[in-house]
Amino acid sequence: MAAGESPTTLGTKSIGRLLVQYSVPAVIASTVTSLYNIIDSIFIGRGVGAMAITGLAISFPMMNLVIAFVMLIAVGGATISSIFLGQKDEAKATNVLHNVITLSLVHSVVFGGLSLFFLDDILTMFGATAETLPYAHDFMFVVLLGTPIAYVFISLNNVMRATGYPTKAMVSALLSVIVNVILAPIFIFVFDWGIRGAAFATVCGQTSAFIWVTVHFCSKKSFVHFSRSARWFVPSIAKKIYAIGMSPFLINVCACVVVVFINKSLLEYGGSDGNMAVGAFGIINRVTMFFLMIVMGVTQGMQPILGYNYGAGNWSRVKKTLNLGIWVGTAITVVGFAITMIIPDTVTRMFTDDSTLIRLSREGFRIVLLAYPFIGSAIVIQNFFQSIGKPQLSIFLSVTRQMVFLLPLLLWFPTMWGLDGVWASMAASDFTSFLLTVGTLIVVKRRMNHAYANSTSSKS
Repeated sequence: MAAGESPTTLGTKSIGRLLVQYSVPAVIASTVTSLYNIIDSIFIGRGVGAMAITGLAISFPMMNLVIAFVMLIAVGGATISSIFLGQKDEAKATNVLHNVITLSLVHSVVFGGLSLFFLDDILTMFGATAETLPYAHDFMFVVLLGTPIAYVFISLNNVMRATGYPTKAMVSALLSVIVNVILAPIFIFVFDWGIRGAAFATVCGQTSAFIWVTVHFCSKKSFVHFSRSARWFVPSIAKKIYAIGMSPFLINVCACVVVVFINKSLLEYGGSDGNMAVGAFGIINRVTMFFLMIVMGVTQGMQPILGYNYGAGNWSRVKKTLNLGIWVGTAITVVGFAITMIIPDTVTRMFTDDSTLIRLSREGFRIVLLAYPFIGSAIVIQNFFQSIGKPQLSIFLSVTRQMVFLLPLLLWFPTMWGLDGVWASMAASDFTSFLLTVGTLIVVKRRMNHAYANSTSSKS
């Protein structure tokens, strides 16, 4: 949104222009963040070694838990604040801002403290071996120390975007990444801090972005800003934040559980190359997440449009936003599918020259991404339910994909096809989940069309 432009334009401007206006900054921020993750992995792979990539992959479940607890607050707070703005209730939106900070700090201290105390035990449970545990420990120890800063930054950044400042939210993400990318090679190659240097660079980048978003909300020129009259904890607001944020929370918790099973399956069925198979999954995950983060950027841009118009009762604009988002999300994952199918070795060689890691990554790409073109639309639909205040549907779809479809397939497919079965279970669960998501959307749209038709006829 342009500086000084009222949030009410969310209900009047064309959907296409709004989606570009809100999504492009979010996509840029998500893309740069994903590029950082890729570049960071390249620095680690080239500067520390192939086994360090596996150590980083072992930390993925732990990172999912870190993200789970922050997104529980960030997404819920962002969605509720945009809905309140759609209802012209700026006082409640301001209270949401203060409650987001309180809950973020509580989560970061409790989760970060417990995780640090049991760090080695947790990483071992997640699949760390004697060879990979030192790398995973060094990385996560530093990251966990910085969780209070990271939690507040990410939460406030989501609220900033939802309350009418997508460009400033993009700048904060860019600032975090730029600082990170500049410091990571210095800490790794010059100071010789190894994988711990990459983690220190991450915390430094988040600190710079934390300062940026704090300054924004201190300014009275912002539509929503810090206020002495606001309440730092309101039980009813906290309850709504948790209710809506529960969907991304469960998604990330389930992702943590699933990745643990994937890592253990790769270690078991990868044989002597088990550690390298985990590293290959780490590379595949980084690359596929690059395109999925672009889709997430689109959904972040859709969120304030959907939330505002749903709060204002404008169902036709909600449907237009959803339909356009589905087409864009699908196009993005189709591009990712094409690239990884055509040049998998070229992609993998960015991270490593290890021939075993390249071979395993190639085989994984060719199987894991078979259903990838369908994932973009599924993500958009799940975030649609979340954005209009129906988190139970988003939770149902995300949990079903990972716990009902993927886990049983992880136990079944490898017994028939070995390592290829581990890869195939991911593709099969993605496609099955896509079918369920589309079917759910069809049912929901029919019900909402009927409800909207009844409401308009009763008014006339």
